[in-house]
Amino acid sequence: MSMPFYVSPEQLMKDRADYARKGIARGRSVVVLQYDDGIAFATENASRALHKVSEIYDRIAFAAVGKYNEFENLRVAGVRYADLRGYSYDRVDVTARGLANAYAQTLGTVFTTESKPLEVEIVVAEVGHAPEGDQIYRLAYDGSVTDEHGWVVMGGQAERLDGVVSAGWTAGMTLPAVLGLAVRALGSPADDGGTQREIPASQLEVAVLDRTRPRRTFRRLSGPLLEDLLGA
Repeated sequence: MSMPFYVSPEQLMKDRADYARKGIARGRSVVVLQYDDGIAFATENASRALHKVSEIYDRIAFAAVGKYNEFENLRVAGVRYADLRGYSYDRVDVTARGLANAYAQTLGTVFTTESKPLEVEIVVAEVGHAPEGDQIYRLAYDGSVTDEHGWVVMGGQAERLDGVVSAGWTAGMTLPAVLGLAVRALGSPADDGGTQREIPASQLEVAVLDRTRPRRTFRRLSGPLLEDLLGA
């Protein structure tokens, strides 16, 4: 009788983490930034059908990188969670914190029990009635949760883009300013000798959680409106 192949738990977890990180890094980055009237999301995405940024509930949005079919299943589950909780209790009981906890349990369970981890990294953001009330939660493939402030960059060359954003972001920036910063980061050269890429508005997926809007704050920005904002 042959002996089963043994892999230590530490090596197994490391292999799963490396596998998930490589899958996430192959995708395009998503940039999430706070601005004076809400939270903005931007990514390079030519598709008008396969969205990386979506609405979850009245004041909550979802952004993701990695394998589309996997994070789309998470998005749908989040919408169902929010609808059920809002219907059973009250709409104000649906929060980004509760949704992030639910996602963390799902991601953590898959990472530790399934043979393949989910190749996804997601952000759950909730816009407050004032900037102090904004909440941004970043969830990794293993279910770990980070409470972020100001901005988040995930997927692709996240570390390089994070340096560009951290150097340019300040509290209280306007929407045109943060969108310009996001596009500069997304188009930044891969090395010091490279050139800045110009990304047209038609190749961008941009959305905001606008705290000035009544109840449903999520809004997509495209076409002439986006071009005007980027031009400003």
